[in-house]
Amino acid sequence: MAPPPESTIDTTSEYLVISRGQWDKDRSLDEIQKAIDDFYVWHDRLVSEGVMKSGQRLAREAKIVSSSGVTDGPFAEGKEVVGGYWFFLAANLSEAAALAAQNPCLACGLTYEVRPIEEERASAFKLSNEMPENFGDKK
Repeated sequence: MAPPPESTIDTTSEYLVISRGQWDKDRSLDEIQKAIDDFYVWHDRLVSEGVMKSGQRLAREAKIVSSSGVTDGPFAEGKEVVGGYWFFLAANLSEAAALAAQNPCLACGLTYEVRPIEEERASAFKLSNEMPENFGDKK
């Protein structure tokens, strides 16, 4: 059986977008609300076009869970710094970053981290974010 024509092959990957930061203190509440309203118009359009998957805002409350137990902190990133997340479907990281650069909330102080989603399961034998530097050099 012949492969489908190029135009029908899905070449998109999923990218996590993490909303970071706080609103500019110099902005009025009306300006911030306008950016938020514009964000939801932009968001809904991209979702309907199939370029974005919805995520969620994150609540301010959080817990750290580790082998030492459950605590209220310390947090690598302050609870108030990471505000939410969503996903882009894009051909590459540059395209996903270009989509994030269109976010209306950038004008009011927020920033966005865009990261490719790895489809592969974690492995102790593969370099990952959790792997300390030079970890694989152990003998």
